[in-house]
Amino acid sequence: MSNSFVIGVDSSTTSCKAIAWDRRGRALAEGRASFQLLSPQLGWYEQDAERWWDGLACALRDLGTQLDLSRAEAICLTHQRETFVPVDRNGCPIRNAITWMDERSRPQLADVERRIGKEHFHRISGKPLSVTVSMTKMLWLQQHEPDILRRAHKILDVHAFLVHRMTGHYRTSPACADPTGLLDMRSGTWSHEIVEASGLREDQLSELVPVGQEIGRVTAEAAAATGLPQGLPVIAGLGDGQSAGLGANITTPDRAYLNLGTCIIGGFFSPTYVCDLAFRTMNAPLPGAYFLEHALKGGVFTISWFVEKFAHDLRQTNLPLVPEEILEAAAAKLPPGSAGLVLVPYWNNVMNPYWDPAATGIVIGWTGAHGREHFYRAILEGIAFEQRLAGDAVMKATGVQLHEYITMGGGSKSALWCQIMADVTHVPVVRAETAEATCLGAGILAAAAAGWYPDIQTAAAAMTRTGRRFDPRPEVGAQYDKLYSDVYVHLFPAIRPYVDRLTELTRDE
Repeated sequence: MSNSFVIGVDSSTTSCKAIAWDRRGRALAEGRASFQLLSPQLGWYEQDAERWWDGLACALRDLGTQLDLSRAEAICLTHQRETFVPVDRNGCPIRNAITWMDERSRPQLADVERRIGKEHFHRISGKPLSVTVSMTKMLWLQQHEPDILRRAHKILDVHAFLVHRMTGHYRTSPACADPTGLLDMRSGTWSHEIVEASGLREDQLSELVPVGQEIGRVTAEAAAATGLPQGLPVIAGLGDGQSAGLGANITTPDRAYLNLGTCIIGGFFSPTYVCDLAFRTMNAPLPGAYFLEHALKGGVFTISWFVEKFAHDLRQTNLPLVPEEILEAAAAKLPPGSAGLVLVPYWNNVMNPYWDPAATGIVIGWTGAHGREHFYRAILEGIAFEQRLAGDAVMKATGVQLHEYITMGGGSKSALWCQIMADVTHVPVVRAETAEATCLGAGILAAAAAGWYPDIQTAAAAMTRTGRRFDPRPEVGAQYDKLYSDVYVHLFPAIRPYVDRLTELTRDE
């Protein structure tokens, strides 16, 4: 039908969005619901998984007030990745979900290294050992809440939890499973060795269904809760980072995606399996292909933190601007280098290239001349320096020269930040036409599965477009080069022992 559509759902860290997409990748309508992130202890981040389902149902009902959901041809979900929840035989959570941001499993890293070996773990899972992968937190459960693992009928990622609520099946895709660290990336199956070392049984894990294939159909109960038509095909999806890559049409090695979201995620396409400490190797949506992904947990999160803690008064102005826009206008008037203020953005520890769970943020160069606009610009520049560190490392490991970053996410709306990114990295930055590329990636998979296009790659080419382009400015880039090579790259390695010791002295294990 010419007036039909597909639905892409993004169940992220703080909200659920459901967007109806047409054949050209245009958003027809959007439903949205938010949910709470809990922090019961310092460094612990949890969620009530029931809120994921409530949020999905609410977002879909909201969507249904804007258009006729019976016209939908398929639905596909993307999600916050390493987050997981143990459930009973009825699919009900038996404790809060532990999220990707959670840092409680730092002590378990040594256990994994002893049981498996960190290099061996890396080769199998494609993931350098860190507190981000789910399996370290599952090992924490084994040691601190063993009854939870004994009682758990299944351990579900967010995708699997929502698929079960929609279809009644305990299923997920290899691309949704691989962020857990439990997958053998070469075979695309659960790794017996890692699963056993995590304290789990394989029968506690979901059945794996290839990305882009039908994973089930909407049940009568789910239809009543959401407004979806009973029997609607549900398509196996991707984690949010990989989905953003598909939504940016990253299907060749010369372009990379750069998602300026709560967590900064960048990814390069690779037709072969490659392991390196410079990145995490993730399943891509195309068969036999991978995304070489780098991540910075303290992305837009750091900006939001700064506004909340130090610029909350800007919410009370009479200007028709949000605080970030006011700060950006002031920061744009400053010279490159924020008048000597340099920031290392490890607000939520660091993954690549150091993989240090004890890392924290660093700011140097303070003088009495600095104000909050300098700090705001230093955040933007620090994240850009970190992107150069990550991107250059991936290009060195693969031998592939990048031609452009396709950027999306809330941070991509900032023209200042996009230009700083281009100047610092010397790589053009091009906005995806939609800031909702993550959700569009799910829509592309649904469109291909619905038969709109012969394959996923064709669907991505037809449904994606780019917008404004930010080219590097050589004269500004030369100024940033000096700050980067003479200062930034040396900062964390130079004081890392003291940063790690400070964390040890001030944080409970």
